[in-house]
Amino acid sequence: MSTSDASAVLCGVPQGSVLGPLLFLLYTADLLRLVERHNLQPHMYADNTQMYGFCRPAAATQLQETVSACIDDVAAWMQSNRLLLNTTNTEVIWCALNRRQHQLPQVALRVGTHHVTPTTSVCVLGIYVDCDVSVRTHMSRSVSSCLAVLHQLRNIVSLCRQQYYSRWSSRLCCHIWTIATPRLPVYQETSSTDCSL
Repeated sequence: MSTSDASAVLCGVPQGSVLGPLLFLLYTADLLRLVERHNLQPHMYADNTQMYGFCRPAAATQLQETVSACIDDVAAWMQSNRLLLNTTNTEVIWCALNRRQHQLPQVALRVGTHHVTPTTSVCVLGIYVDCDVSVRTHMSRSVSSCLAVLHQLRNIVSLCRQQYYSRWSSRLCCHIWTIATPRLPVYQETSSTDCSL
C-alpha cells in the first residue's frame, strides 16, 4: 500500500480529510444549542441552517420577534467565530392549511439590518415546499423540466437521418413507458431493433 507525501498543515484541515466533517460538527454544535435556547427547532445540513417555530395565528408577531432575536444571536455567534451570516440568501415562509392562509402575517421579518418578505415557497435541500405544506411548485418545476428535455429529445430525433429514426423512436418509447408506468410490465419489442433498458 502506498501513501501520499507528508505535508505540514498550519491551519484548517486538508480537503477530503475524514476530520473535516467531524471538526465542522464540533465547530457548529454551539449553534444548535443557541437556536434551541430561543425555543426554535434547528435543522442543519452541511452549511445550510434552518430554524422552525410553531405558534397559533394570534401569536405570530411574538414568533417573529423570537426569530429575529435568534437571528441576531446567530449573527453575533458567527461573527465571534469568524463567519458571516448571508442575509441575502435568507428566506422566510409561513406555513398553514389553506383555510388559515389569510391569517398568516405578510409583514417582513427583520434579519439583522435587512427585512425579508415572506415567500410562498422555499427550496429545502432541493425540494420546493409551498406555504400550504404541499409540493405543487416542486411538481410544476419537475414537469416543466421533463417537458423541456422531451422537447430537446424530439428535436434531436428530427435531426437524425431516416435510417436511425425507427431505432431511436422505439428506444424513447421504451424509456418513456418505463418511467411513466413503473409498475406495468416493460414494453417488449417484437422487431429486431435493440431495445435494452
